[in-house]
Parts: sequence; C-alpha cells; structure tokens
Amino acid sequence: MIKLIASDIDGTLVKDGCHDINPELYDVILKLREKGIQFAAASGRQWGSIESIFDPIKEKIFYLSDNGAYVGLHGRSLYTNPIDRQTVMDLIHDVRGKEGLEIMLSGPDIIYMETKNQDVLDWMVNGYKFRIQQVEDLTAVDSEFIKVSVYRENDVESHTRDLQEKYGDLLKITTAGDMWLDCMKKGINKGQAVKLLQDSLGIKSEETMAFGDQLNDVEMLQQAYYSFAVGNAREEVKAAAKFQTDTNINNGVLKILKLLL
Repeated sequence: MIKLIASDIDGTLVKDGCHDINPELYDVILKLREKGIQFAAASGRQWGSIESIFDPIKEKIFYLSDNGAYVGLHGRSLYTNPIDRQTVMDLIHDVRGKEGLEIMLSGPDIIYMETKNQDVLDWMVNGYKFRIQQVEDLTAVDSEFIKVSVYRENDVESHTRDLQEKYGDLLKITTAGDMWLDCMKKGINKGQAVKLLQDSLGIKSEETMAFGDQLNDVEMLQQAYYSFAVGNAREEVKAAAKFQTDTNINNGVLKILKLLL
C-alpha cells in the first residue's frame, strides 16, 4: 500500500519556471488523503512558492523546499538546515567574478538578490512566485541561508565547473535544469527530506512513490520503491528510476496518481 507520494514540481508537474498546475491534481491529492496517503511537494523552490502553487490545498500537503533544506507544512517549519556563513560569503565573491551568472541566497522565508536585471527579477516574482528582497550587497544580509542558487540563462553546468570543484567537498551541489546550480549544506537533498518524513510518519520506502526529472531528484527517487521518471526527464534520472510515466506537459504524474484511486 502506498502511504506517501513525493513529487518534484518544475519539469515534473509544470514547465520550468511556470506556476500553472492542472487543477485536477488538487482533487486527486485530497481523495488520496482520504485513503491515508500523504503528499509532499519536493522542489528547489522556496516554501512560499510551493504554497502558492498548491494554494487550494496548501494546508493538506508537506513542503520539501530548497531541495530538502526546509521541511514544513502550512504555517509551520519542521526542519531547516543552514549553510556555514563563511562558505556562503566565499561563494558570493566567486560568482560575482564570473560574467553571465546571478546568485540568489535563500533564507528560511525570504530570497535575497542583488541583481540589477529587471527581467530576471520579474521572472522570479511573477513566474516562480518567489518572495524576493532586492539588496545592494548580499554579504551585508543578516540572515541564515539554507540554499545558494547560481543562475545562468543556459548551460549553467558547464559554466560553473570550477565552482563545483572548489566547493564540492563543502556543499551538496546539484543542477536543476539548464539554468540552475543549487548549493545546500553537505548531506542535504530531497531524498534526505523524504526519509525524514518517512521516519516521522512511520512509512517505509516500499510504501513510498516519487516523481522527478532532474539530477536533484535522484536521491528522492532512490528513497522510494515506486520511483518514476517523467518522459521528459534526463537520461540519468530515467536510469535511476524503476518506472517511467508520460511527460510533464501530458500530465504524467497525474495519470499515475489517478490509477491509485
């Protein structure tokens, strides 16, 4: 019997950076809850963005945000794991020295950016629905940080290889699509967050189903026996998953969830 479902959002439920979700998913999640099945939205997004997407049922799901660095539910933070501040400061300095990169610091509730690119800011606010605070100097922000994201318009992975090599032993670093490089405290990932929920709720991996499309979903898929890659997933993700469903734009996740009903 399935007792927990965890799903990525961008590239899995919606197109990257979009906010519109098939409204039928809300009804299906509520019906699954009636059967005793919990749902967790696992994303690199901040919890406020997840809550906005799932607004009609926001009190009925778990939030595994910032790639697992934040675990909570509506109005309540259950778990956060901040990064060493000096490491964050060093990373800011290194990213500033690279052309074409933007850096974003995620506090538990607010995301901080010093970019002057209004198009990027507008996309963060209106596309992702992030709670953004624009600042002059990120190093002066008085907050703990649970994730550092590096953004590039495309091919971020190949343009940040030196950063990955330099900080690979200090941080958990993963790519999310073609535009994002996410950095969390060592050991933090979506799979670890799912395990935290499993342990708290007394749910086994054999009772867990998970969906994803990108490298930051792999640990989560490994934590669930019923692991699904959507049809548009990276090949490495398809190889990590036991099963495959349709693409995100063809409601691949929804199709499987409806089968559970």
